[in-house]
Amino acid sequence: MWRYIVRRLLWVVVVLLVITAFTYVIFFVMPPTDPAVQFAGRTPTPELIAEVRRQFGLDKPVWQQYGLFLKNTFTGDQYGWPGLGFSFVTRSPVRDLLLERLPVTIQLAVGAALVWLCIGIPVGIVSAIKRRSLIDRASMLFALFFVSAPVFWLGLVALWLFWYKLQVSPGTGYVPISQSFGGWLSHMIMPWVVLALLFAAQYARMTRGNLIETMGQDYIRTARVKGLPEWKVILKHGARASLTPVVTLIGLDLGALLGGAVITETVFNLQGIGQWAAASVFQGDVPVVLAVTVVVTLAVTLMNLIVDIVYAYLDPKVNY
Repeated sequence: MWRYIVRRLLWVVVVLLVITAFTYVIFFVMPPTDPAVQFAGRTPTPELIAEVRRQFGLDKPVWQQYGLFLKNTFTGDQYGWPGLGFSFVTRSPVRDLLLERLPVTIQLAVGAALVWLCIGIPVGIVSAIKRRSLIDRASMLFALFFVSAPVFWLGLVALWLFWYKLQVSPGTGYVPISQSFGGWLSHMIMPWVVLALLFAAQYARMTRGNLIETMGQDYIRTARVKGLPEWKVILKHGARASLTPVVTLIGLDLGALLGGAVITETVFNLQGIGQWAAASVFQGDVPVVLAVTVVVTLAVTLMNLIVDIVYAYLDPKVNY
């Protein structure tokens, strides 16, 4: 197991290098506008552009520029570790801005994941057990509706209903948990639920389909013949085996959300890295885009590693 984990960690490094290399080329080598011109501001002089290129190392060959970027990322720069450079727009270290916004995105992603698991998996299990019943049809109708509903529409409807009409929600914005736990919770509940409804619907459909297929297997019939209670057959033997694909999906979804839920953060005015990355693309803030790319890549690859390890518990047949 430990050899497998070390091997996968090495693959994380390889994937990180490949993706950051592509991103670096796209934003620093291929763009029609010189990044030094973007940083120098309006109507810069040739002397100022040359000085900016020298300070950021843009006057060196591409491979040396990328090598300097990797060196600063892994060993740190004058702003600390990891060395993510200097924002062209705010004129401040990217690292500090990232550390301010990343906790908001992590809280949004983890909270929404807990909500959609608590909704989607039980609904899928009940639908599979009560197949073709009224409960099954109602839950699948629920799943179809929320899979089809855009997140921005759900967010606006939730704000209109619970904030504008019923006035039971504080609306948009973010309150740090260290400042007020009640204020933090009241501001995060609605984004969690809105973001979770889309994923809960997907997980309900997947859990239902997997469990229906699993309950038809020979070892399930053997467990019933042995006289095990039906709830034990369903939860211990059926649900455990049918949740393996769900674990894969949550690893991918949670890893992607750690890179920022752009629409949800924008609708609810949460200052996370998704909203920050989208604004940085339009503003041409290349170091920020590159930093967010590194975070997303690292999050997705690490979540995949965690998923593979969890497989060993859920499915003893997995051979490493």
